[in-house]
Amino acid sequence: MITAILVDDEENNLSALKEKINRHCKEVKIIAICDNAEMAIKSIDSLQPDIVFLDIEMPVMNGFLMLQQLSFKNFELIFATAYDHYAIKAIQFSALDYLIKPIEIEDLKRAVNRAVEKKNNTIPNKQLELLLENLVTSKQTYRRIAIPTASGLEFIKTDDIVCLEASINYTYLYLDDGVKYTVSRTLKDFEDMLPAELFLRIHNSYIINKNYIKRYIRGEGGQVVMSNGMVLDVSKRKKAEFLKSIGH
Repeated sequence: MITAILVDDEENNLSALKEKINRHCKEVKIIAICDNAEMAIKSIDSLQPDIVFLDIEMPVMNGFLMLQQLSFKNFELIFATAYDHYAIKAIQFSALDYLIKPIEIEDLKRAVNRAVEKKNNTIPNKQLELLLENLVTSKQTYRRIAIPTASGLEFIKTDDIVCLEASINYTYLYLDDGVKYTVSRTLKDFEDMLPAELFLRIHNSYIINKNYIKRYIRGEGGQVVMSNGMVLDVSKRKKAEFLKSIGH
């Protein structure tokens, strides 16, 4: 059995989430329900749950400030938010789950299944540490990103990413040291996450780190030669944007 604590300042949201978990996530046992951050801190530190469902916006102390006050942090974290919150990018960078209210049952079940799987692997939760690091960093300068791989999670520096290549619903990440990762996220997911002043979509299939451009070859759209030797097409549609971004 997996234990969980629910944290939300709105009683209706707590009741709805409790009912959905009890009906559709039988492996989860709710051990505390908290309607404010102070109560949540005491409950989490004393009961040490496996999963915490956390609302972002709460009065007095929001969910992120609450996380910084915890002594016990080795739990799987699932955020719940009523809208596309400003910190969603930091959450995505940390490979944490978030659910948009009203929470859909299938989304809830998928998030719980991922949390249970990660918890069963008994790997220390470094994602929360990365989230807190990203939250105190400028939104445009997140230094590390957690990427899900077949064996778990890899934590890499964004500055080390040379380029990304689309492969249907997967993305290949090529790093400066020659390592290649296959990630179960779309290229669009990464385009939304990565800082636009550093990463540029040059083609339906490619995103590049401008710091690793070695040469540009003229043509209808042209091609870029990256520092790792890869030669990538620039689409005709993206050519003007690409040239502008590199100062031409």
